[in-house]
Amino acid sequence: MSTPAIQSALQQMQGLATQAAAQPLKGAHVSTAVGQGSFGSELQASIQRINRLQKTADTKAMAFQAGEPNIELNDVMVDMQKASVAFQMGLQVRNRLVTAYRDVMNMQV
Repeated sequence: MSTPAIQSALQQMQGLATQAAAQPLKGAHVSTAVGQGSFGSELQASIQRINRLQKTADTKAMAFQAGEPNIELNDVMVDMQKASVAFQMGLQVRNRLVTAYRDVMNMQV
């Protein structure tokens, strides 16, 4: 890729990023505040968000299959992908926690 092509691609990405930042966030509001809860409560809240995303995706999929006129396939697919990504993220967090727990338990005192 040439330098002008790279610059053009970079400008496009920056333009898309500013567009995305200017649009209001659709869906669940994610709290960015630090220090509001314990680790356990944050973990539980994350699991509940993942569960809500999966339930929403399932509900939309069932509504689409039932033939409801206001449900479109692309909305169903996006919600299913959101739920899938959230679940995979939760799974990776769980794996990291289990690995950290094992490391701590195997430490010599």
